[in-house]
Amino acid sequence: MAEGSKPRLAKRRLVGGDGELQVFCADEQTAIAVDLARWQRLAEECLTALGVRGLAEMSVLYVGVDEIAELNREYLAKEGPTDVLSFPIDVDAHLDDMTMVDVLADARGPSRAPDRAPVDIDDMPLLLGDIVICPAVAVEQASTHAGTLDDELALLLVHGILHVLGHDHAEPGETARMRTSERELLETYHWHGPAPDGFRHTHPDDPDADPDEAAPA
Repeated sequence: MAEGSKPRLAKRRLVGGDGELQVFCADEQTAIAVDLARWQRLAEECLTALGVRGLAEMSVLYVGVDEIAELNREYLAKEGPTDVLSFPIDVDAHLDDMTMVDVLADARGPSRAPDRAPVDIDDMPLLLGDIVICPAVAVEQASTHAGTLDDELALLLVHGILHVLGHDHAEPGETARMRTSERELLETYHWHGPAPDGFRHTHPDDPDADPDEAAPA
């Protein structure tokens, strides 16, 4: 599983302005049937459990092999398709000391508009980012990874959500925390009970594969 190439968030804002969490799901492929309403609900439950509140937006796109391979090449400089890509949007880091005039000036060039009060980012929509998932790749790897296609799609979505919120697995400690969060979210909102036998966070040939996880049957 891979994340997009946008910078890792040093500090992720979790509370948006007045409003409700919105997760937009779109199926842009035809190879595998995808229950958008179900995965939208899982995403909303996980984001809420992770502390997201107020007017927040995230998109989940299901695409074909060619489309995700193109994104993988463009953003990660890797050839071939992958299972999931995450693209966090970090719009708050540079807004703390900016006014709305500054924001508009960035886009439109110099302005003679009068001074305005600083932007209160707590009143702005919280744009979390985008997750792109390839169901065709999920089908191919499910039996040696999460176990079933259903569990594979759930794991990829939760994995993507954690990346969007700033989690990473670059270091062993981060990897352990991220896997713990994945399992807890899946057990609570996907399985509604313990993980099934044979569930794996990693592929058997991954360099960081967990030797304590059960090998696929």
